[in-house]
Amino acid sequence: MIQVENLTKRYGQHTAIDSLNFTVESGEVLGFLGPNGAGKSTTMNILTGYISTTEGRALVNGVDILEEPETVKKMIGYLPEFPPLYGDMTVNEYLDFVCDIKGLSKSEKKQSQEKIMDLVRIGDVQKRLIRNLSKGYKQRVGLAQALVGNPKVLILDEPTVGLDPKQIIEIRNLISNLGKDHTIILSSHILSEVSEVCERVIIINKGKIVASDTPENLSKGLDDGSKMIVRVAGPEKQALKVIKEIHGVKLAELQGSKEKGTVDIIVESVPEIDIRKPLFYAMSKASYPILMLKSMGLTLEDIFLQVTNQETEVR
Repeated sequence: MIQVENLTKRYGQHTAIDSLNFTVESGEVLGFLGPNGAGKSTTMNILTGYISTTEGRALVNGVDILEEPETVKKMIGYLPEFPPLYGDMTVNEYLDFVCDIKGLSKSEKKQSQEKIMDLVRIGDVQKRLIRNLSKGYKQRVGLAQALVGNPKVLILDEPTVGLDPKQIIEIRNLISNLGKDHTIILSSHILSEVSEVCERVIIINKGKIVASDTPENLSKGLDDGSKMIVRVAGPEKQALKVIKEIHGVKLAELQGSKEKGTVDIIVESVPEIDIRKPLFYAMSKASYPILMLKSMGLTLEDIFLQVTNQETEVR
């Protein structure tokens, strides 16, 4: 559905994005991630036809966005981080306005508006001024305008920014449902959200793609399997002491108790040493039964920090 070939954008001596190549298949929900200044917004602005490229091209359903911008824009619905809302309009008036801009006929307009308002659940506020709506409802109205004309592609930039936890879950569920009928590119700093919604992620840093795969495959590729959590039935200090004395253990930390009479301990080993058998024998000898042993795969946050070499905290 979307094909990006050698996409490059320069501003004077600064290269915002550098020879990007990727595809997004029809019906796929893609997470597009990167630290601030990595080139995410530049890429999305090119895909939506807002700015031009310096080199390379972007195709939507085989159509070059620079050669046939009107055709491509009809295929794309865009929700920017700050939705382009008009506070002095009611929700109905605003969606009427968007329908007119997108060239919908009167019959299409009514049918489209009713369907979209039902989908994003804004029918109960359709006669209210937008400026009087809550942040969550404004975000829903922004998503509604992106859906006008039933575009095949949705590009969503930080769709849950500023929302409370309940609103985040509602918008996340809505995006999951939209993914059944649309191709979606989702940019977000809330990495748990991306893990929940997206089938594949692309991570960009300093204008270049540094990772592209499913979250599961990225975790497998970067994780050496050296960190695990073990639940032991026994006294915490003594159990911790036994584990620390096992050959190959690099780090052991108490994590508290989840069950009465047990302790959870995070154990990290030297990558080339498998400590599972020595751990079993040591605990058995000390008469501290192992009730749980689980590998701790990398989270999307861990992957993001590794591939972008970021030391700052990710929300």
